[in-house]
Amino acid sequence: MKNQHVPVLLSEVLASLAPRPHESYLDLTAGYGGHAKAILDVTLNYKDSVLVDRDEFAVDNLKRKFKNDITIMNTDFYSAVSQLIECGKTFDLILADFGVSSPQLDNDDRGFSYKNDGPLDMRMDRRQPLTAETIVNHWSERDLAELFVKYGEEKPGRAKMLAREIVTHRPLTTTKALADLILSKSRYSHTHPAAPIFQAIRIAVNDELKEIEKTLPLLPRLLNHNGRVGIITFHSLEDRLVKDYFKEAASYGEESELTPVTKKPIVAGPSELVINPRARSAKLRVAMRH
Repeated sequence: MKNQHVPVLLSEVLASLAPRPHESYLDLTAGYGGHAKAILDVTLNYKDSVLVDRDEFAVDNLKRKFKNDITIMNTDFYSAVSQLIECGKTFDLILADFGVSSPQLDNDDRGFSYKNDGPLDMRMDRRQPLTAETIVNHWSERDLAELFVKYGEEKPGRAKMLAREIVTHRPLTTTKALADLILSKSRYSHTHPAAPIFQAIRIAVNDELKEIEKTLPLLPRLLNHNGRVGIITFHSLEDRLVKDYFKEAASYGEESELTPVTKKPIVAGPSELVINPRARSAKLRVAMRH
């Protein structure tokens, strides 16, 4: 791994979630434990806290990092939330960071990044059968075009063109081959033209948006009275889901389950962007349970 994972918006997470000693904590995307360590250093409540990640490499790292009496779950966050509700667990603090971690992006073998040369994989959980290679080489031209519009937010004409080029140049087996093909059919702007295509494929491989949609309505059932939930997103599709859910959950007057703490999403400041450029698209929204 080229870089250690730098947790985004760390000071903002601590300020808005305001952890206190003895509070219980649920991290639904614990990753490499950056946010978790900072929060648990305040709460010091390991036995009532749970760390979740679907990536086995992240889970191995968490087990090495946290040798205390803490529960670590190797599963997706929807499954974790469902299991915890079934067990009657509740928490004072919940955090979910829906971004891809730096170690995932920087590890060529994971196939997440258009900047590196690796296999077309993109699985957060490598136990699942669906990979990026399956989508790129076996989905129909029409399905690819629809995917690029829906999850990559590409214009329909460009999406169709890129889908046609991919089908014409099959098989594509590496991230570099796919990125180079997209680049050859594009004008380079301030972002790499492959970025939205890689985003769309990654979302499809990991079923990311559907998992978020299923999970959000369950979160109030896991929060104690005055409990806080913070959610970090990295693109507009995710942020819109969170924004709309928080707005809906707060719309029932005295019957509302959550009250937004942040009227607008919190974003990284200039000092963080110098250290961690990947934070530039991060947005944090926080809500509280009555």
